[in-house]
Amino acid sequence: MNRNENRMHSRSLFTMLVAIVNRLKTRTSPPQLILMIFFCLIWVGALLLMLPYSSSSGQSIGLLNALFTATSAICVNGLVVVDTGSVFSTFGQIVIMILIQVGGLGFMTVGVMVAIMIGKRIGLRQRLIIQQATHSTSSQGLVKLSIYMVLIAFAFEALATLVLTLRWQADMGWGQAAYYALFHSISAFNNAGFALWSDSLSPFVGDPVVNITVILLFIIGGLGYIVVVDVFRKRSWRKLSLHAKVVLFGSGILFAVGFCLIYLLESWNPATFGSLSAGERIWAALFQGATPRSSGFNTIDIGSMLAASQFLIIILMFIGAASGGTGGGIKVNTVFVLVLATINTFRGGGQIHAFERKIAFETVMRALSVVISSLAVVLLVSLLLTISEGMLEEHFLEVLFEATSAFSTTGLSMGLTSDLSPLGKIIVTITMYAGRLGPLTLAFALAQKKRSSKIGYPEDHILIG
Repeated sequence: MNRNENRMHSRSLFTMLVAIVNRLKTRTSPPQLILMIFFCLIWVGALLLMLPYSSSSGQSIGLLNALFTATSAICVNGLVVVDTGSVFSTFGQIVIMILIQVGGLGFMTVGVMVAIMIGKRIGLRQRLIIQQATHSTSSQGLVKLSIYMVLIAFAFEALATLVLTLRWQADMGWGQAAYYALFHSISAFNNAGFALWSDSLSPFVGDPVVNITVILLFIIGGLGYIVVVDVFRKRSWRKLSLHAKVVLFGSGILFAVGFCLIYLLESWNPATFGSLSAGERIWAALFQGATPRSSGFNTIDIGSMLAASQFLIIILMFIGAASGGTGGGIKVNTVFVLVLATINTFRGGGQIHAFERKIAFETVMRALSVVISSLAVVLLVSLLLTISEGMLEEHFLEVLFEATSAFSTTGLSMGLTSDLSPLGKIIVTITMYAGRLGPLTLAFALAQKKRSSKIGYPEDHILIG
C-alpha cells in the first residue's frame, strides 16, 4: 500500500470515527452520556495511577488497584485498597487530587468553565446534561450556576488550605504543610475522604482547628451548590426555596441525632473514648456524627466502635448528603419527603406539604423509587461480598457496613476493604460507580423510550400491612 493509499485510508477511518461520535451525540441521552464520560474518566485515571511514576516505590500498583483507586477518587468515595500517603508518589497523589476535584464538581461544570474560557457557546444539549448532573429542576441559569459552583468550591478550598497550612506549618514546614492542607481541603469539600495519613485524621481527634475546618468543608459541600447559592443570594429563611429549607432542616436534625447518639454510646466504650479527655470526646462525637453524611474521614477507629454505633453509622451513610451536593447516599431530602408522606398517611391522607408548600405526588414516588432501588443494591452487594470474601455470619455487620459505604460513596471502613479479594475489589468498584451516579440515573440511562399503554385497566385493591 503506497503513501497516497495510506492517507486515504487514514482519512476514511477519521471520517468514520467522526461519524460515530456525532451519532453518539444525537442518539445518546444525557444520563447515558454521563455514564459514558464518567466511565472514560475512571479509565484515564486508572491508567495514570498504574504508571510506575505514580508509585513511591517506582513499581506499578497493578491495574485492579489502580482502577479501584481511580473509581474511588472520581466517585468521591474514599475507600482504598492501598495507603494513599505511603504507596503513591507526589505525582500519583496529584492525579488523585485532580480526579477528586473533577468528580466532585462534575465533569460538565469543568467543561463549561473550559468552554467559557475559550469562548465557545453552551448549547441546549450541554445545558440538559448539566441539568441532569447537577439535579437542577430547570434548564435556565445553568451556566451561571456552573460558574458559581466553581467559585464556591475554590473559595472554600482556598480558605481551608490557608487555615490548615497555618495549623500544620510548625509540625512539617511551610511547603509540606501547604501541600497536605490543599490535598485534605479538596478531599474534604468534595466529600472524598482520602487522607495522607494511614489512620485518616485520628492524630487530630481533639484539635479544634482541624475538626472545625474539615467538618465545615464536608457539610457545606454535602448541602449542595444549589442550597449554598440560594442561602448566599436570599439570606433569609422565609425567602429560601423549599428544597433549601428541607435540606437545611433535615441535615440539622441528622447532625444533632448523630452527635448525641454516638457520644452516649461510645462513652461506654473504652476502646474508643476510653483514652480521650472530656473535650476530645465531644470533638470525636461531633466529627463521627457528621462524617457518615458522606465524608469518609474518621478521628477514631471505626472497627473499634460498638456494634450499635456502627449500625447507626450505616443508617446515616445510607441517607447521605443532599441532592446536587458532593456527597452520596439516597439524600436527606429523599428521606424527608418519605417521612412526610408516611406521617400524612397515618393522619388519613390528603395533601402532602412542608413549610407551607405542597409536595407533588410524583416527587413522593420518585423518592420511593430511589430508596427501594438503593436498598436492593446494598443488599445485593452485601450478599455478593459475603460469598466472594467467604465471610462468616458474625462478620455480616462488617460486610453490610462496607457495602453501604461503597454505595453511598462515604468511604468509611471497618477494615474489610484493605483485605478484599480480586473479585471483591471488582464488586466494590462497580458499587462505587453505581452509587455515585445514582440508581435513577442508571435506570434512565438504560431505559428505552417511554411506552404509553393503550389499554386502560379497571382499578382494584391490594391489602397493605
